[in-house]
Amino acid sequence: MKIFNKLNLIEICIKLTAFIVISALILIFIFIAKESLPIFTSREIHNETNLSKLFLPQEYNPNKGKEFLWQPVSKIPKYSVIVLLLGTLKVTFVALIFAVPIAIMAAIFTSEFSSNFIKEFIKPIIEILAGLPSVVLGFFALMILATWFQNAFGWTFRLNAITAGIAIGLAVIPIVYTITEDALNAVPKTYRDGALALGANKWQTAYRIVLPAASPGIFAACILGLGRAIGETMIVLMASGNAAIMTLDFTQSVRTLSATIAAELAEVVVGSTHYCVLFFIGAFLFIITFFINLLGYWFVNRLRIKLEGKA
Repeated sequence: MKIFNKLNLIEICIKLTAFIVISALILIFIFIAKESLPIFTSREIHNETNLSKLFLPQEYNPNKGKEFLWQPVSKIPKYSVIVLLLGTLKVTFVALIFAVPIAIMAAIFTSEFSSNFIKEFIKPIIEILAGLPSVVLGFFALMILATWFQNAFGWTFRLNAITAGIAIGLAVIPIVYTITEDALNAVPKTYRDGALALGANKWQTAYRIVLPAASPGIFAACILGLGRAIGETMIVLMASGNAAIMTLDFTQSVRTLSATIAAELAEVVVGSTHYCVLFFIGAFLFIITFFINLLGYWFVNRLRIKLEGKA
């Protein structure tokens, strides 16, 4: 009876915790959406900026053609979310290209090939990296990485999408590594024994048997890493250069959605157009992250069903 009561209490606590977390997320989104609502409801603010001005070119330059501009402090303010979105995508792309292969290969090595001694040495080091504050990684990118890359490649801009992306990649590696290794370790040992018994070597077993079997968990790890990279603020604030430039050149400075909110929200007039647009960016970022996670959840389930032979 006592055990039954304890189990009921634990179940109630878990459900209550989940309810509090979900309620907090909903309330946060409602607050952000409420603060950005004047873009649609206030005639004065709507005339100055609307969805067409936020997502379409705002100015024609005879030399460059139609331009997306982020110039919130000027005689004619311009609020183009597209140029900030491009900067976010560039930095996120560099972070994932850098972090995901390293994290997955490290997880495969520690799970399938390394001895227990090496595993106990490498795993804590990588996981400690997750505990480094973002400001430390940003400072490292600002003072060390930027100088290294500029001296090595002769870039005009020290702070750019590549420097910021690699610094974010350092923050993404522990997340992808930890979840990937857990997914690899969750593959039944019988899979490995069967492959080895059929004559496959350890690399063939890892590549052809273990990796596909763990692919739903690995994909989930990549999705979490993607969410971490998109939402990162302090690193890009310090290492990206914070210049809203509409270009596909990764060696030029960029400005991201999250860094824009962090840099400008403390200085805007409450209720102004600029204030409402920053909250709209926050809601937009919230929605992007939500749909990425939703798409990842759907894809992981489809992949798991396919691997189980139910589809």
